[in-house]
Amino acid sequence: MKHKSSFLAALTIGALTATVAASETELTVYTAVEAEDLARYAETFNQSHPDIKINWVRDSTGIITAKLLAERDNPQADVVWGLAATSLLLLKSEGMLEPYAPAGVEKLDKKFVDGDNPPAWVGMDAWVAAVCYNTVEAEKAGLTPPTSWKDLTDPMYKDQVIMPNPNSSGTGFLDVSSWLQMFGEEGGWEYMDALHENIARYTHSGSKPCKLAAAGEIPIGISFAFRGAKSKADGAPLEIIVPSEGVGWDMEATAIVAGTANLEAAQKLVDFTVTKEANEMYNTGYAVVAYPGVAKPVEHFPDGLLDAMIENDFEFAANNRAAILKEWQARYDGKSEAK
Repeated sequence: MKHKSSFLAALTIGALTATVAASETELTVYTAVEAEDLARYAETFNQSHPDIKINWVRDSTGIITAKLLAERDNPQADVVWGLAATSLLLLKSEGMLEPYAPAGVEKLDKKFVDGDNPPAWVGMDAWVAAVCYNTVEAEKAGLTPPTSWKDLTDPMYKDQVIMPNPNSSGTGFLDVSSWLQMFGEEGGWEYMDALHENIARYTHSGSKPCKLAAAGEIPIGISFAFRGAKSKADGAPLEIIVPSEGVGWDMEATAIVAGTANLEAAQKLVDFTVTKEANEMYNTGYAVVAYPGVAKPVEHFPDGLLDAMIENDFEFAANNRAAILKEWQARYDGKSEAK
Protein backbone atom coordinates (compact mmCIF):
# COMPACT_ATOMS: atom_id res chain seq x y z
CA MET A 1 0.00 0.00 0.00
CA LYS A 2 2.81 2.30 0.93
CA HIS A 3 4.44 1.61 -2.44
CA LYS A 4 1.14 2.36 -4.23
CA SER A 5 0.83 5.74 -2.42
CA SER A 6 4.39 6.68 -3.30
CA PHE A 7 3.76 5.72 -6.89
CA LEU A 8 0.61 7.88 -7.05
CA ALA A 9 2.46 10.79 -5.41
CA ALA A 10 5.25 10.48 -7.96
CA LEU A 11 2.69 10.48 -10.76
CA THR A 12 1.04 13.59 -9.32
CA ILE A 13 4.34 15.48 -8.99
CA GLY A 14 5.29 14.37 -12.47
CA ALA A 15 1.96 15.61 -13.84
CA LEU A 16 2.33 18.96 -12.05
CA THR A 17 5.87 19.36 -13.34
CA ALA A 18 4.73 18.56 -16.84
CA THR A 19 1.89 21.13 -16.50
CA VAL A 20 4.26 23.86 -15.28
CA ALA A 21 6.78 23.04 -18.00
CA ALA A 22 4.05 23.04 -20.63
CA SER A 23 2.64 26.39 -19.44
CA GLU A 24 5.98 28.18 -19.07
CA THR A 25 6.58 30.94 -21.59
CA GLU A 26 10.06 32.26 -22.28
CA LEU A 27 10.59 35.90 -23.15
CA THR A 28 13.75 37.26 -24.71
CA VAL A 29 14.27 40.61 -23.03
CA TYR A 30 16.87 43.09 -24.27
CA THR A 31 18.20 45.46 -21.63
CA ALA A 32 20.91 47.97 -20.75
CA VAL A 33 20.11 47.79 -17.02
CA GLU A 34 23.20 47.28 -14.86
CA ALA A 35 24.01 43.54 -14.93
CA GLU A 36 24.06 43.30 -11.13
CA ASP A 37 20.35 44.29 -11.00
CA LEU A 38 18.95 41.79 -13.49
CA ALA A 39 18.52 38.81 -11.15
CA ARG A 40 16.62 41.03 -8.69
CA TYR A 41 14.32 42.31 -11.45
CA ALA A 42 13.52 38.79 -12.70
CA GLU A 43 13.02 37.36 -9.21
CA THR A 44 10.60 40.14 -8.26
CA PHE A 45 8.60 39.67 -11.47
CA ASN A 46 8.51 35.88 -11.05
CA GLN A 47 6.99 36.20 -7.58
CA SER A 48 3.72 37.09 -9.33
CA HIS A 49 4.40 35.39 -12.68
CA PRO A 50 6.34 32.17 -12.07
CA ASP A 51 5.15 30.81 -15.43
CA ILE A 52 7.09 33.35 -17.47
CA LYS A 53 10.85 32.92 -17.78
CA ILE A 54 13.02 35.89 -18.73
CA ASN A 55 16.05 35.26 -20.93
CA TRP A 56 18.15 38.42 -20.65
CA VAL A 57 20.29 39.87 -23.43
CA ARG A 58 22.29 42.63 -21.75
CA ASP A 59 24.75 45.16 -23.17
CA SER A 60 25.38 48.89 -23.28
CA THR A 61 22.67 51.17 -24.64
CA GLY A 62 24.32 51.89 -27.99
CA ILE A 63 25.03 48.23 -28.66
CA ILE A 64 21.51 47.10 -27.75
CA THR A 65 20.05 49.90 -29.89
CA ALA A 66 22.22 48.90 -32.86
CA LYS A 67 21.31 45.22 -32.36
CA LEU A 68 17.58 46.00 -32.38
CA LEU A 69 17.91 48.11 -35.53
CA ALA A 70 19.93 45.38 -37.26
CA GLU A 71 17.18 42.88 -36.41
CA ARG A 72 14.40 45.13 -37.71
CA ASP A 73 13.27 42.64 -40.38
CA ASN A 74 13.75 39.60 -38.14
CA PRO A 75 13.14 40.64 -34.51
CA GLN A 76 14.69 38.38 -31.88
CA ALA A 77 13.51 40.22 -28.75
CA ASP A 78 10.01 40.11 -27.26
CA VAL A 79 10.42 43.01 -24.85
CA VAL A 80 12.88 45.81 -24.18
CA TRP A 81 13.04 46.46 -20.42
CA GLY A 82 15.46 49.19 -19.45
CA LEU A 83 16.72 51.07 -22.51
CA ALA A 84 17.13 54.83 -23.01
CA ALA A 85 13.93 56.62 -24.01
CA THR A 86 15.87 58.33 -26.81
CA SER A 87 16.61 54.89 -28.26
CA LEU A 88 12.98 53.83 -27.95
CA LEU A 89 11.88 57.03 -29.71
CA LEU A 90 14.15 56.01 -32.58
CA LEU A 91 12.71 52.47 -32.63
CA LYS A 92 9.19 53.90 -32.53
CA SER A 93 9.91 56.07 -35.58
CA GLU A 94 11.00 52.90 -37.39
CA GLY A 95 7.70 51.15 -36.56
CA MET A 96 9.46 48.57 -34.41
CA LEU A 97 7.40 48.88 -31.22
CA GLU A 98 4.00 47.37 -30.42
CA PRO A 99 1.77 50.12 -28.90
CA TYR A 100 0.29 48.99 -25.60
CA ALA A 101 -1.23 50.74 -22.58
CA PRO A 102 -0.19 48.62 -19.58
CA ALA A 103 -2.65 48.20 -16.73
CA GLY A 104 -2.18 51.11 -14.32
CA VAL A 105 -0.24 53.34 -16.73
CA GLU A 106 -2.52 56.26 -15.79
CA LYS A 107 -0.90 56.28 -12.32
CA LEU A 108 2.53 57.23 -13.72
CA ASP A 109 3.90 60.75 -14.06
CA LYS A 110 2.97 61.76 -17.63
CA LYS A 111 6.58 62.76 -18.34
CA PHE A 112 7.40 59.06 -18.23
CA VAL A 113 4.77 57.95 -20.77
CA ASP A 114 4.90 58.20 -24.56
CA GLY A 115 2.41 60.81 -25.75
CA ASP A 116 0.57 58.54 -28.20
CA ASN A 117 -2.53 56.57 -27.21
CA PRO A 118 -1.85 53.73 -26.73
CA PRO A 119 1.75 54.55 -25.82
CA ALA A 120 4.64 52.88 -27.63
CA TRP A 121 6.83 52.95 -24.50
CA VAL A 122 6.62 53.72 -20.79
CA GLY A 123 9.41 55.11 -18.60
CA MET A 124 10.77 53.53 -15.44
CA ASP A 125 13.29 55.88 -13.89
CA ALA A 126 15.73 58.64 -14.79
CA TRP A 127 19.50 58.46 -14.71
CA VAL A 128 21.45 61.65 -14.42
CA ALA A 129 24.96 62.67 -15.46
CA ALA A 130 27.56 63.53 -12.84
CA VAL A 131 31.32 63.65 -12.36
CA CYS A 132 33.04 61.07 -10.13
CA TYR A 133 36.11 62.69 -8.53
CA ASN A 134 38.60 60.56 -6.62
CA THR A 135 39.84 62.86 -3.89
CA VAL A 136 42.89 60.73 -3.03
CA GLU A 137 44.21 60.35 -6.59
CA ALA A 138 43.38 63.97 -7.41
CA GLU A 139 45.41 65.20 -4.46
CA LYS A 140 48.37 63.06 -5.55
CA ALA A 141 48.16 64.66 -9.01
CA GLY A 142 47.87 68.16 -7.58
CA LEU A 143 44.37 68.73 -8.93
CA THR A 144 41.57 70.85 -7.54
CA PRO A 145 37.93 69.80 -7.96
CA PRO A 146 36.11 71.11 -11.02
CA THR A 147 32.79 72.86 -10.43
CA SER A 148 31.59 73.07 -14.03
CA TRP A 149 31.79 71.17 -17.32
CA LYS A 150 33.97 73.93 -18.76
CA ASP A 151 36.40 73.59 -15.85
CA LEU A 152 37.23 70.14 -17.23
CA THR A 153 38.88 71.76 -20.27
CA ASP A 154 41.57 73.33 -18.05
CA PRO A 155 45.06 72.03 -19.04
CA MET A 156 45.48 71.00 -15.38
CA TYR A 157 43.29 67.97 -16.15
CA LYS A 158 45.22 66.72 -19.22
CA ASP A 159 44.96 62.91 -19.41
CA GLN A 160 43.11 62.89 -16.07
CA VAL A 161 39.56 62.40 -17.40
CA ILE A 162 37.72 59.35 -18.77
CA MET A 163 34.25 59.47 -20.31
CA PRO A 164 32.01 57.04 -22.23
CA ASN A 165 31.89 56.72 -26.01
CA PRO A 166 28.36 57.88 -27.02
CA ASN A 167 28.20 55.36 -29.85
CA SER A 168 28.10 52.49 -27.36
CA SER A 169 26.97 54.14 -24.14
CA GLY A 170 23.64 55.81 -23.38
CA THR A 171 25.37 57.84 -20.68
CA GLY A 172 27.92 59.05 -23.22
CA PHE A 173 25.13 60.00 -25.61
CA LEU A 174 23.16 61.93 -22.99
CA ASP A 175 26.37 63.84 -22.14
CA VAL A 176 26.98 64.80 -25.77
CA SER A 177 23.35 65.66 -26.57
CA SER A 178 23.04 67.74 -23.38
CA TRP A 179 26.24 69.70 -24.16
CA LEU A 180 24.86 70.45 -27.64
CA GLN A 181 21.64 71.68 -26.03
CA MET A 182 23.33 73.70 -23.27
CA PHE A 183 26.11 75.30 -25.34
CA GLY A 184 24.46 75.32 -28.80
CA GLU A 185 25.60 73.18 -31.72
CA GLU A 186 28.75 75.17 -32.54
CA GLY A 187 29.60 75.82 -28.89
CA GLY A 188 28.95 72.20 -27.98
CA TRP A 189 31.43 70.84 -30.52
CA GLU A 190 33.99 73.51 -29.50
CA TYR A 191 33.55 72.37 -25.90
CA MET A 192 34.08 68.72 -26.83
CA ASP A 193 37.16 69.61 -28.91
CA ALA A 194 38.67 71.23 -25.81
CA LEU A 195 37.59 68.41 -23.49
CA HIS A 196 39.08 65.85 -25.89
CA GLU A 197 42.54 67.31 -25.15
CA ASN A 198 42.17 66.18 -21.52
CA ILE A 199 40.54 62.80 -22.17
CA ALA A 200 42.74 59.78 -21.40
CA ARG A 201 40.37 57.43 -23.20
CA TYR A 202 36.72 56.77 -24.04
CA THR A 203 35.09 53.66 -22.59
CA HIS A 204 32.22 51.61 -24.03
CA SER A 205 30.29 51.56 -20.77
CA GLY A 206 28.60 54.48 -19.02
CA SER A 207 29.37 53.22 -15.55
CA LYS A 208 33.02 52.30 -16.22
CA PRO A 209 34.50 55.84 -15.93
CA CYS A 210 33.10 56.09 -12.40
CA LYS A 211 34.20 52.55 -11.55
CA LEU A 212 37.73 53.41 -12.74
CA ALA A 213 37.71 56.60 -10.68
CA ALA A 214 36.46 54.65 -7.67
CA ALA A 215 39.29 52.14 -8.12
CA GLY A 216 41.87 54.93 -8.35
CA GLU A 217 42.85 54.28 -11.97
CA ILE A 218 41.93 57.83 -12.98
CA PRO A 219 41.08 60.89 -10.86
CA ILE A 220 37.99 61.94 -12.85
CA GLY A 221 35.27 59.87 -14.48
CA ILE A 222 32.33 61.38 -16.35
CA SER A 223 29.53 58.97 -15.57
CA PHE A 224 26.17 59.03 -13.79
CA ALA A 225 25.18 59.77 -10.22
CA PHE A 226 23.67 56.36 -9.46
CA ARG A 227 27.00 54.62 -10.05
CA GLY A 228 28.86 57.26 -8.06
CA ALA A 229 26.50 56.86 -5.11
CA LYS A 230 26.87 53.07 -5.15
CA SER A 231 30.67 53.26 -5.34
CA LYS A 232 30.78 55.81 -2.53
CA ALA A 233 28.54 53.59 -0.40
CA ASP A 234 31.05 50.79 -0.97
CA GLY A 235 33.78 52.98 0.49
CA ALA A 236 35.39 54.60 -2.56
CA PRO A 237 36.96 58.03 -1.86
CA LEU A 238 34.66 59.79 -4.31
CA GLU A 239 33.17 63.23 -4.47
CA ILE A 240 30.16 63.28 -6.79
CA ILE A 241 30.18 66.65 -8.54
CA VAL A 242 27.14 68.29 -10.15
CA PRO A 243 28.48 70.71 -12.83
CA SER A 244 27.09 74.20 -12.47
CA GLU A 245 25.79 74.51 -16.07
CA GLY A 246 23.32 71.67 -15.50
CA VAL A 247 23.35 67.96 -16.22
CA GLY A 248 21.93 65.77 -18.95
CA TRP A 249 19.64 62.88 -18.17
CA ASP A 250 17.63 60.17 -19.84
CA MET A 251 14.94 57.73 -18.88
CA GLU A 252 15.12 53.99 -18.77
CA ALA A 253 11.99 52.74 -20.48
CA THR A 254 10.12 49.63 -21.52
CA ALA A 255 8.36 48.54 -24.71
CA ILE A 256 7.06 45.50 -26.54
CA VAL A 257 8.84 44.64 -29.77
CA ALA A 258 6.44 44.56 -32.73
CA GLY A 259 5.92 41.10 -34.14
CA THR A 260 6.56 39.16 -30.92
CA ALA A 261 5.07 35.68 -30.92
CA ASN A 262 4.55 35.95 -27.14
CA LEU A 263 2.36 39.03 -26.99
CA GLU A 264 0.25 37.98 -23.99
CA ALA A 265 3.28 37.20 -21.83
CA ALA A 266 5.01 40.37 -23.04
CA GLN A 267 1.98 42.42 -21.97
CA LYS A 268 2.05 40.80 -18.52
CA LEU A 269 5.70 41.77 -18.13
CA VAL A 270 5.06 45.36 -19.21
CA ASP A 271 2.05 45.51 -16.87
CA PHE A 272 4.42 44.59 -14.05
CA THR A 273 7.03 47.19 -15.02
CA VAL A 274 4.65 50.08 -14.26
CA THR A 275 3.44 48.80 -10.88
CA LYS A 276 4.25 50.47 -7.59
CA GLU A 277 6.16 47.32 -6.62
CA ALA A 278 8.38 47.58 -9.68
CA ASN A 279 9.00 51.30 -9.10
CA GLU A 280 9.99 50.58 -5.50
CA MET A 281 12.48 48.12 -6.97
CA TYR A 282 13.87 50.77 -9.34
CA ASN A 283 14.22 53.18 -6.38
CA THR A 284 16.88 50.93 -4.89
CA GLY A 285 19.33 52.67 -7.17
CA TYR A 286 17.50 55.56 -8.79
CA ALA A 287 16.30 58.67 -6.99
CA VAL A 288 13.75 59.53 -9.69
CA VAL A 289 11.13 56.96 -10.70
CA ALA A 290 7.96 57.12 -12.80
CA TYR A 291 5.44 56.30 -10.05
CA PRO A 292 4.75 59.46 -8.00
CA GLY A 293 5.26 59.25 -4.26
CA VAL A 294 7.47 56.15 -4.39
CA ALA A 295 10.98 57.59 -4.53
CA LYS A 296 12.93 57.70 -1.30
CA PRO A 297 16.31 59.40 -0.94
CA VAL A 298 19.24 57.35 -2.25
CA GLU A 299 22.28 57.34 0.03
CA HIS A 300 25.14 59.55 -1.21
CA PHE A 301 23.12 61.11 -4.03
CA PRO A 302 24.57 64.63 -4.40
CA ASP A 303 22.56 67.62 -3.25
CA GLY A 304 21.07 69.74 -6.02
CA LEU A 305 21.22 67.01 -8.65
CA LEU A 306 17.52 66.95 -9.45
CA ASP A 307 17.34 70.75 -9.72
CA ALA A 308 20.32 70.67 -12.11
CA MET A 309 18.58 68.38 -14.64
CA ILE A 310 18.25 70.33 -17.89
CA GLU A 311 15.01 70.71 -19.87
CA ASN A 312 15.93 67.74 -22.01
CA ASP A 313 14.65 67.78 -25.58
CA PHE A 314 14.23 64.05 -26.21
CA GLU A 315 12.92 64.64 -29.74
CA PHE A 316 16.10 66.60 -30.58
CA ALA A 317 18.26 63.83 -29.16
CA ALA A 318 16.39 61.05 -30.97
CA ASN A 319 15.98 62.84 -34.32
CA ASN A 320 19.63 63.90 -34.48
CA ARG A 321 21.14 60.80 -32.91
CA ALA A 322 22.66 59.34 -36.09
CA ALA A 323 24.21 62.64 -37.22
CA ILE A 324 25.58 63.42 -33.74
CA LEU A 325 27.19 60.00 -33.41
CA LYS A 326 28.71 60.17 -36.89
CA GLU A 327 30.27 63.57 -36.14
CA TRP A 328 31.53 62.42 -32.75
CA GLN A 329 33.07 59.31 -34.30
CA ALA A 330 34.92 61.34 -36.93
CA ARG A 331 36.36 63.76 -34.36
CA TYR A 332 37.24 61.70 -31.30
CA ASP A 333 37.13 57.94 -31.85
CA GLY A 334 40.95 57.71 -31.95
CA LYS A 335 40.99 57.65 -28.14
CA SER A 336 38.32 54.95 -27.75
CA GLU A 337 39.37 51.80 -25.97
CA ALA A 338 39.34 48.54 -27.92
CA LYS A 339 36.01 46.67 -27.90
